Amino acid sequence: MKFKSKKHQHLVESAKDLFWKFGFKRVTVEEICETASVSKMTFYRFYPNKMEVAKAVFDMVIDKGIDDFRELMQSDMSAPEKMRKMLQMKFEGTNDISKEFMMDFYNNPELEVSTYIQKRTGEVWMSIIEDFRQGQRDGWMRNDFKPEFILFASQKIMELATDEKVLGLYANPQELVMEIANFFTYGISTHE
Repeated sequence: MKFKSKKHQHLVESAKDLFWKFGFKRVTVEEICETASVSKMTFYRFYPNKMEVAKAVFDMVIDKGIDDFRELMQSDMSAPEKMRKMLQMKFEGTNDISKEFMMDFYNNPELEVSTYIQKRTGEVWMSIIEDFRQGQRDGWMRNDFKPEFILFASQKIMELATDEKVLGLYANPQELVMEIANFFTYGISTHE
C-alpha cells in the first residue's frame, strides 16, 4: 500500500492499532483521528468513512504479509527453518488482536468489511497456492499434497477461530491463532 503522506500512514496505522484492540464496531472516526493526531477534515480527505479505512488497514496488513511471505519462499533457508519463520511471521502478524477484532472482522456478515476480507483473502490464497506449488517444484514441500486443500482448510479453521467456545479455551486470540498455525504446520508432534 502506498501512502500519500506521513499523516496518511499514521492514520492507517492508528486505525489498525485501534481495530486490533477494540474491533471495528466500537472504534469511532473521532478516536482514530485523536490517536493519529489528525483532524476529521484530514481523515475525510483520505477516506469517506470508517469502512474504507478498515479496508485500507486490511490491505496494508495483507500487502506486507504477502511481501514477507514471498521473500521467505524465495530464500535459501532449509524447509524446517522456513516453517519456523512462517510461524514467527504469523505470531508477529497476530500480535495484540482482540476477541472483538476476531468477531467483528471475521464473523460479522452484516459488516461490509467482513465481505471485503473474504474477497481479499481468496485472492491472496490463490497467490499463496502458486507459491506452495513452487515450493513443491523446489523440493522443500511434499509433492503428494494439494495446495488447494490449504485454502479450504483455512476457511474451516476461521470458523473455529471465531467460535466463542473455542476462543474461550485460550487467554487471547493470538494464542488460538498460534495453536491453529502450529497444529496445521506440525500436527501434534513436538517441535522446536
